[in-house]
Amino acid sequence: MDSPARFNRADSNLASRFSGALLSEDTQAGPKADVTTIPDHTGKQGEGSRTKGYIVGAAPTSENPRRSRRPPSQAEQFHGAIARVLATDNEPSRPGGRETGSGRAFGLGSYARAMKLAVIIAAAGSSSRYAEAVRAADPGALTRSKLEEDLGGRPVLQRTVELFTTLAQVSTIIVAGPAEPEALDAFKLRFGDKLGLLGCKIIAGGKDHRYETVQRALEHIGPEITHIAVHDAARPVCPADLIERVLDAAERFDAVIPGVEVADTLKRCAAEPVADPKADPLAAIFGAAETKSYKAVAQTVDRAGLVAVQTPQVFEAGLLRKAYKQKDLSSTDDSQLIERLGERVVIVPGDVRNIKITRPGDLTMARVIGNFKAPEERPAHLRF
Repeated sequence: MDSPARFNRADSNLASRFSGALLSEDTQAGPKADVTTIPDHTGKQGEGSRTKGYIVGAAPTSENPRRSRRPPSQAEQFHGAIARVLATDNEPSRPGGRETGSGRAFGLGSYARAMKLAVIIAAAGSSSRYAEAVRAADPGALTRSKLEEDLGGRPVLQRTVELFTTLAQVSTIIVAGPAEPEALDAFKLRFGDKLGLLGCKIIAGGKDHRYETVQRALEHIGPEITHIAVHDAARPVCPADLIERVLDAAERFDAVIPGVEVADTLKRCAAEPVADPKADPLAAIFGAAETKSYKAVAQTVDRAGLVAVQTPQVFEAGLLRKAYKQKDLSSTDDSQLIERLGERVVIVPGDVRNIKITRPGDLTMARVIGNFKAPEERPAHLRF
C-alpha cells in the first residue's frame, strides 16, 4: 500500500488547506469523502517538540463518475492535493523558511515533498597519521589505509557506508576516494565490488583539502536532491539514534551538525618544542637518539560553550551549493562555510561513541563500541 507523505499537524492552516484540496473534486461530483488523521505515535513529545501526524483522505466511491474506472490510491490523492495547493498558493514562506527549491517558497516548509538525501562519504585522505603511528609502534609492520582495517570481517569504509544504506531518506551515496588516478584505481579495486552492491558511486576526491573532496562530490548530485549529508569515512560506529537525531533536526533547520560538549581541560601549546635535558648529544649526531616529543603550555583555553563537532552534518542542498560558490573555501568542516555566509548552524547533541579513527588506538576503541572482534580473535574461516 502506498504511504502518504508526512505533514506537521501543528500547522492547522496547512492541514485544512490540504483537507480541502483532497475533498474539492469529490464534493463537486459525488458524496463528501471522509478525511482521517492518523497521529504519529513515535513518543517524541516534550518541550520544544512538535506534534507529527499523517493526513489521509478516504478513497472516492464509484458514485463519482470521474473516479469510476479505478479508485486512486491514497498516494495519488495526496500528490494531487499537493499539486493543487502549489498551483494556487500565493502565501509568503513561513517564518524561518528559505526561498529554495525544497518547497519552502510556497509556504509549505520542508514538507512540500519528502526529504531526498544525498550522502557524501569523504574518503580521500591518505591516512598518514594512522600509518605513522603504526610504524612508530612497530617499524617492521605492514601499514595500510585505516579504511581498509578490519571491523568484524568488513573494512572500516564498508561499515561506514552501511550506516546509511537502509535509511528511507537516502537517494544517493557518493564515496569520494583518492584524487590521483592510480590511487583511485587501487581504491576501486579494493572497495568497488562491495560498495557497488550497496548502491554507491565512487568518484575522485580532492588532492590536498577536505573541502576539495566535497566540492567534487557536489558535481555528482542531481537537482532532485533536497538535502545533503557529509560524513567522515573514518566514523564507522556512529550510533543510529544520532543519525536519526540529525535528520529530524534537518527537517526544521537548514544546517545541522552534531556536537559533544567538551569535558576535558583544554590547553594551547607553544609553537616551539621543549628540548630533552637528558638527551645524549652523541646519539643525536649519529642518528641513534630516541625521538621524544615535549611541548610547553602557552595558555589554558576557556571551554565554556565549546563543543567537539562530529559528522554526519546535514544541509539544505541549495544552501550547501551556495556555500561552495564562495571564493574562500578554506575550512575544516562544511558548517564553517555556512557560517561564513552568515547563516545559522544548529547543533544537536552528538555522541561520544561516534569516534573518528585517526590512530591505531581508535580502531581498538571502535571494535569495543561496535562489539567487533579483531581478526586474530575470530575463527580462521571468518577472518578478513
